[in-house]
Amino acid sequence: MNALWTSVDAVAATGGQTTRDWTAQGVSIDTRTLQPGDLFVALTDIRDGHDFVAQALAKGAAAALVTHRPDGVPDDAPLLIVADVLCALADLGRAARARTTAQVVAVTGSVGKTSTKEMLRTVLSVQGKCHAAEASYNNHWGVPLTLARMPADTDFAIVEIGMSNPGEIAPLAKLARPHVAMITTVAAAHLAAFDSLAGIAIEKATIFDGLVPGGIAIVNADIATSGVLRDHAATMGATLVLFGETGTDWRVTDVRLIGNVTVIRATGQGQDYLFKLSVPGRHFAMNAVGVLAVAAALGADPVAAALGIARWTPPAGRGTREVIVLDATNEAETLDLIDDAFNANPTSLAASLEVVASAQPTDDVGRIVKGRRVAILGDMRELGPDEVQMHRAMAADKHLQTLDLIHCAGPLMHHLWQALPQEKRGQWAPQAADLVPQVSRLVDAGDVVLVKGSKGSKISLVVDAIRKLGHRRPQDE
Repeated sequence: MNALWTSVDAVAATGGQTTRDWTAQGVSIDTRTLQPGDLFVALTDIRDGHDFVAQALAKGAAAALVTHRPDGVPDDAPLLIVADVLCALADLGRAARARTTAQVVAVTGSVGKTSTKEMLRTVLSVQGKCHAAEASYNNHWGVPLTLARMPADTDFAIVEIGMSNPGEIAPLAKLARPHVAMITTVAAAHLAAFDSLAGIAIEKATIFDGLVPGGIAIVNADIATSGVLRDHAATMGATLVLFGETGTDWRVTDVRLIGNVTVIRATGQGQDYLFKLSVPGRHFAMNAVGVLAVAAALGADPVAAALGIARWTPPAGRGTREVIVLDATNEAETLDLIDDAFNANPTSLAASLEVVASAQPTDDVGRIVKGRRVAILGDMRELGPDEVQMHRAMAADKHLQTLDLIHCAGPLMHHLWQALPQEKRGQWAPQAADLVPQVSRLVDAGDVVLVKGSKGSKISLVVDAIRKLGHRRPQDE
């Protein structure tokens, strides 16, 4: 196996000093997941990573990237000593990007970054050696880590870039130097740090600042701020590709949510496409067509991508759908659980509500004879000064109005709960944990249940509680 990093290469990249020669097969920032042969990077976050260097070396780390030799670490331990660990990690990422001939795509957006990254991984991994982050590593340390882990012989690299404050995207995009940059959408997320939706669009558009000369900007044509994104792409000299229902390059002509799948018709580069996703969701369909545009821009085969994208399923907490068997003696006594508890804003909530509205509950299997469409909603965070109004306004969503019952948790969701008609109003609790003891009364066999909220609302506690009511049926059933 070829080494990912040798001490010679790492010293050249970082300007640091090594205590001895070593070779590393991977890069780790967490001793809990570290594998023998990894370079351990002693980042400082809640805890100082230097406190775990001895543990990392004991677990078989090839070396540790540090600013000093920590107490309890032998003098002859393999260390790469630098002035600043985070800057050195960025240096490794920069060097890894420079030494590869991979085609690189960077993805950002208010909604759908991680799902789109995983779609791209699914379709590109059968067309070449593909590298992407294992999780949502999209911040000031996640992007450098993703790049530092990239093998030199990678064919396609997918870099997810996120932000919570102004000025965060451009430096990461310049580090990644993508050939293609995609913006999934611009929505009301992180408005607490921005003056307006246009301000978010301006920040998202700076992903184009990192494009290599002749790079391609792939933009959602349907959103209100599309013009902001297009203008910045033109300013950066990028080739513009538009996707969406109003896309001029890749156009979505029809989306149908049929049972547990989404059937999509689209046109692109003079070709008609008919393909499906193995999960329901109009928002997934739009990004899937964007993925075909990315594949073509990278030089991959978009037809093969359309055929292969059915193998993709959402990451945990981002629209994952599963069947929970409530009675071990009766396999028919089930409910459908849609776990979308990782993130939430008005745009993504509306998309998830459409999925529930299109789902078909099952009658005659539960305590309540009629199967129901049920939503259990936690607060949407970081929406800025209009957060109360945004929560209340969701009561008017046309898909929410087709649901049978809505339970809510959190002070912000209380405003939505109060705006609901009495017949749809379920339970409200000050926090998600308060709903957990009631969960067996909130849902029933035959129901289709959406659980959604921002991660900070801890609505995932309700997901866990629903799973514990029974057991998950294997997906292949």
